[in-house]
Amino acid sequence: MNPQRVVFLDRDGVLNRAFPEGDTTRPPMSVDELELLPGVPESLARLREAGFVLVVVTNQPDVARGKQTREAVEAINTRLGEQLPLLDVFACFHDTPGKCSCRKPKPGLLLSAAAKWNLDLTSGVLIGDRWSDIAAAHAAGCRGVLIDTPFSQRQRCSPDHCAADITEAVDWILAVAHAGEPLNREAS
Repeated sequence: MNPQRVVFLDRDGVLNRAFPEGDTTRPPMSVDELELLPGVPESLARLREAGFVLVVVTNQPDVARGKQTREAVEAINTRLGEQLPLLDVFACFHDTPGKCSCRKPKPGLLLSAAAKWNLDLTSGVLIGDRWSDIAAAHAAGCRGVLIDTPFSQRQRCSPDHCAADITEAVDWILAVAHAGEPLNREAS
């Protein structure tokens, strides 16, 4: 079986609203706080129609920090899976000091997803809103599209494309794919 074309998606700030908190943002703390961002269902439907499978890869360090339960994160992930055409959701529940291989900017979540679902990382793209998303994409051999926000720390990464929101990110991915340009990083 040929590997599947994939678009990886960060969760908070890409698919759903993230809540500003000081110099960063926090995720929704419960399903009741979960709010899809404008254009998300339509954008993901366009990617699916173009033949991409969609996999969420999300850091959830508030579990390790004791600010949120794993059950709450999994309930939010389940709700997203009910609302959106996702193949799967991969979450890292560790914090930076844990030095795990799955916490972005490391590529472990993407590599695990690729192994489980026979995904083609060389033509994969990750849409994220932080420098660590772009670093993880590049470490896995994928392209990275940065949804640029005041919290992105763009100066710490070199995205393949910057977008204002998911609609613009998907426009770019589909334009590149439609033009027949390879999505893999080595060819660019």
